[in-house]
Amino acid sequence: MDNVFAMVVNLFIFFNFIFAVFVVFFERRNPAVIWSWLMLLTILPGIGFLIYLAFGFEGRKHIRFMEKNSNDNLIKNEYLEKIVHIKETDDVYSKKPIDDVYKEESHYQDIFYLNRISGKSLLRSDNSVTIYNEGTSKFEAMLNDIKNAKTFIHLEYYIVRSDNLGKHIMWALAEKAAQGVEVKLLYDGMGNIFNSKSFNKPLIDAGGEVGIFMSPYSIRLNYRNHRKLCVIDGSIGYVGGLNIGDEYIGRVKRYGFWRDSHIRFEGSAVHDLELRFIADWNFASKNNIIINKKYFPKPVFNRKGINMQILSSGPDCQWNSIQYGYFKMITEASKSVCFQTPYFIPDDSILEALKTTALSGIDVKIIIPAHPDHPFVFAASISYIAELLNSGVKCYKYEKGFIHSKVITIDDKITSIGTANMDIRSLKLNFEINAFIYDEMITKNFNEIFKKDLEDCTEITQQWYDSRSKFFRIQESISRLISPLL
Repeated sequence: MDNVFAMVVNLFIFFNFIFAVFVVFFERRNPAVIWSWLMLLTILPGIGFLIYLAFGFEGRKHIRFMEKNSNDNLIKNEYLEKIVHIKETDDVYSKKPIDDVYKEESHYQDIFYLNRISGKSLLRSDNSVTIYNEGTSKFEAMLNDIKNAKTFIHLEYYIVRSDNLGKHIMWALAEKAAQGVEVKLLYDGMGNIFNSKSFNKPLIDAGGEVGIFMSPYSIRLNYRNHRKLCVIDGSIGYVGGLNIGDEYIGRVKRYGFWRDSHIRFEGSAVHDLELRFIADWNFASKNNIIINKKYFPKPVFNRKGINMQILSSGPDCQWNSIQYGYFKMITEASKSVCFQTPYFIPDDSILEALKTTALSGIDVKIIIPAHPDHPFVFAASISYIAELLNSGVKCYKYEKGFIHSKVITIDDKITSIGTANMDIRSLKLNFEINAFIYDEMITKNFNEIFKKDLEDCTEITQQWYDSRSKFFRIQESISRLISPLL
């Protein structure tokens, strides 16, 4: 009996070793990620294998996402040919400016050059923007726009809770669908795994459609659609950090006040938000949307409007375009960098950019939550924060409630707001979308909000860091080791 048990154990160790070799030699990844998986496989043989299957194994995802990227590009090209009437579509994304599509007037030209080439994102110059720094006013405005919709409503969210707010929005959508308005709701499969089919029933019965982005029953938990956007009649767009659920309007005691950032905008940048929705909907649904003028009404052109780019990134993209945009903003700053993120697990490039920028005498400030929703992520974030303190970066914990805002500004000139956290999961694994806004007034408004938030923050000093408990030190060390996997 003992010999049989020993044989089983030896076979188990052997296959665990073979699997570890597979991870090293056949999965082309960042070495830090590889070492993290090897450590987990060694410490937790068997269990580590199951965790790897859920969170690490890529399988044939590159083939599927390459096909998605190709189809996305076809949709963009079809839009340019049918709606914008540009035939040589490749020139639009080259460095050569094209009148009517690109307006060259900013000191930070290389940032929107980068975004245009890496993310195939046009610079739109005719937009108006409204800022929301909490959920209640944002959802009131969105529900009002839904009520007044005439032709279509398209929503894409990582989470749509089946709670009071979720049901309220679902019934509002169902009411518009019953009136003959085209209503499509797309949400992530894993983010809504606990929603019952009855939750979607009012909308479907009224003639609306619901799409699920990647099945929640797949063993792999990566590659989630973390986007949060809404397009109404092709003329109004919403994007930012707010999902749909009671916690996002501060009605869940666990989180308390929910501090977040979202924008409503009008102008031709809405076309890019709609293109993003169409591409994701066609990937997730068999009922494809065909490009036509219904979805892209001609906006009221205002040459004095706000300059914006809508930038997407994800595992289907050639480049990590939002990460590159963040990196370029940090390194291009000449006076200040301010950013807020609920999760701070940067890769080496972002970490070194922040250090270099601060050591250059530029004012760099970071706000993270004081009361995290994921303790291991928080501990890892603190370990990276500690690494920045000596370089002059000023870091703060938000005490008033939970801060979920994903905003970065530089020099009172440029703002990026959207769904991408400053962590590896957002910048390399998930499907994300951000708006890059080139406007002094909007950026100054966000900086004023940032200053107001500082009143509800405690600074993370070297003294505070040195006084952390032994338990937190252990938690921090473990979290830092596995941070590439978080």
